[in-house]
Amino acid sequence: MPSASRSRAVRVPVAALLVVALAGCSLPGNADDAPAPGPVGTGSSRSGPGGVATAGKGEVSLLQRVGTNGPLRTLNVAPDGRWECVDCAGDGVTSTGVLGPEHVTRLQGLLADPGLAKETDQVRRYQVTCIDALTSSLVTSAGLVTSQDCPGEEHPPIAHEILLLLTQATPAEPTA
Repeated sequence: MPSASRSRAVRVPVAALLVVALAGCSLPGNADDAPAPGPVGTGSSRSGPGGVATAGKGEVSLLQRVGTNGPLRTLNVAPDGRWECVDCAGDGVTSTGVLGPEHVTRLQGLLADPGLAKETDQVRRYQVTCIDALTSSLVTSAGLVTSQDCPGEEHPPIAHEILLLLTQATPAEPTA
């Protein structure tokens, strides 16, 4: 996968702010943290039913953090498979690339699955329960879907497939 490092101004998406508010625990940063961009090529998050952040059709954003003090990894993927990852390895670097055609097809199928709407935090009444665990939040057109790598936590199946696809098809995983 091509990976390029570059500096540019970025915006704080509504999704990143709502992940913090809706996750039930704070994901604190400091004044030196770089804000996260919106999805590649779109630049916007929207509010869905009940004010919950959503992405445009075919778009997805993944926000991950280990514990409350780990770096925030932000991966934004456009419908055509172009992606941008901010702080992928916890090193402050922004990477870009393109998913392969088979990954784009699989991702778009998962994002279009009507069952994804039943996996949103709002429908599941999800609450973060673990301390110092990897917390992953997907912002999709269906809404926000959060999960943690905690013993015994069940992962929503469609969202978990999306999470696996994104983390396996992009270059880095978050570091603690």
